[in-house]
Amino acid sequence: MLSRIADSLFWLNRYMERADGMLRVMKTHYILSLDKGVNGSITWRPVLEMFTTSDEEKIAALENDTAGSLRHLVTNTENNNSLRVLLTRARENARGVQDHITKEVWEQVNQAYHSVNQDALQQRLSGDDALEVLELFSQQTVLYAGITDITMPRGPGWSFMNLGKFLERCLETIVLTDKQYRQINYDVAAARDIMEWRYLLLGLSGYELHLKTYRTVNYNWNVLHQVLFNEDFTRSVVYALTRIDKYLQDVLKENNLPQNPALARCFGSLYSKAKYMDLDNLNQLTLPQFLSTLKHDLLDFSKQFAQNFFSYS
Repeated sequence: MLSRIADSLFWLNRYMERADGMLRVMKTHYILSLDKGVNGSITWRPVLEMFTTSDEEKIAALENDTAGSLRHLVTNTENNNSLRVLLTRARENARGVQDHITKEVWEQVNQAYHSVNQDALQQRLSGDDALEVLELFSQQTVLYAGITDITMPRGPGWSFMNLGKFLERCLETIVLTDKQYRQINYDVAAARDIMEWRYLLLGLSGYELHLKTYRTVNYNWNVLHQVLFNEDFTRSVVYALTRIDKYLQDVLKENNLPQNPALARCFGSLYSKAKYMDLDNLNQLTLPQFLSTLKHDLLDFSKQFAQNFFSYS
């Protein structure tokens, strides 16, 4: 497979996964912000910090402006991580590899692109239709994931697509987890109610699973175990890394390059660090360092992977 094709397939799925994750968090934030009696005063600052590169002045101006924040996150092309930009980039990548994806995948990406470019979208985000708009786009990204899964052939292209998807998912979980535990100063021993973890769990679509799986009241530890180590939770760090390991091995078998052993060692070190970390060793001092190291190592692996397989690097 040409490196140009592999690159486009990798980033197609990565952009769509990023769009899906951002929409999940935005929808959760919007819903919880309506329940001020329970959740207090919720601003858009954490979402803007996670999903934009805006400076402090811009964030301060938008954090208490729901309509303005939604427009910045969804439609503003000056925000390089807005939904419109992500879907445009996904479509550009899909258009360049139409011979390597199914017609159904292309049509779904194209539909999402045209939906986010509708003239009336900004007005709807400023009114009572905001939640309906977020749910519409969430449905489209979920449809994309399902259509891709049931129509794409299982070949080299599929492996590159899934490497992009699970790299992005793993990074998102790390960043969102770090953001939420930083709010309690990483003090996992402090007493917290499960209601205080709804933001993180709903943002990762794991709230229902948590209630069904964890029976103790050690919510700080239970949530941390779920988002980092639960192998049955599809958005946990270990689950994502396990899928990356599978598709990386498939790609390495298909491409016999001299750099392969070094790349495999780079990922193996990261994977082992996450999979075999003892939850009891994570505390107020070690947890932020662990999350920071995971993020750094994952970005380093992503860079090395791109250098090995994509011609532009």
